[in-house]
Amino acid sequence: MSTLEKVLPVKFCIAVVLGFGAANAADGPHFGQPISSAELAPWDISIGPDGVGLPPGSGTPAQGAAVYADHGCSACHGDNGTGGLGGPLVGGGPLNTTDRAPVKLIGNYWPYATTIFDFVRRAMPWQQPKTLTDNEVYALTAYVLALNKIIGENDVMNAETLPKVRMPNRDGFVSRYPDKH
Repeated sequence: MSTLEKVLPVKFCIAVVLGFGAANAADGPHFGQPISSAELAPWDISIGPDGVGLPPGSGTPAQGAAVYADHGCSACHGDNGTGGLGGPLVGGGPLNTTDRAPVKLIGNYWPYATTIFDFVRRAMPWQQPKTLTDNEVYALTAYVLALNKIIGENDVMNAETLPKVRMPNRDGFVSRYPDKH
């Protein structure tokens, strides 16, 4: 048997498989079903820097201190956010230091207060993420902002006030992905 006679059946099989594969790919696998806007809404919880997507609710630093204590946040972040296994929530110092690597924390690095709300809402408490109410998340956000002396002890955080909070590093933040900013 010649080499050509050996190769032709293999090439024919490849062509048939590719032909069927292309025909099936064009039609699609038809897995699942289209999702409605109502079904997607509970998963669409992103909060933008401008506050778009913030839910109703509110919280104060004092309420946040109670939530911090009730949910055992100090186990990871220490008393008053000073540090623990999960790292500190306050401090950090200037980012332009050359004598050591700067510690990037909420008060000296994060450019938007809405990012705090978004992160806490999605990821905290770490062992039960997405279990806090919106009021608890606003309160914790207010507490952390007050610990960093960014807002006052009596300020109320809600969908209207939170996006207006001016973070210390708002103009100094350099995004890794500037085209997505």
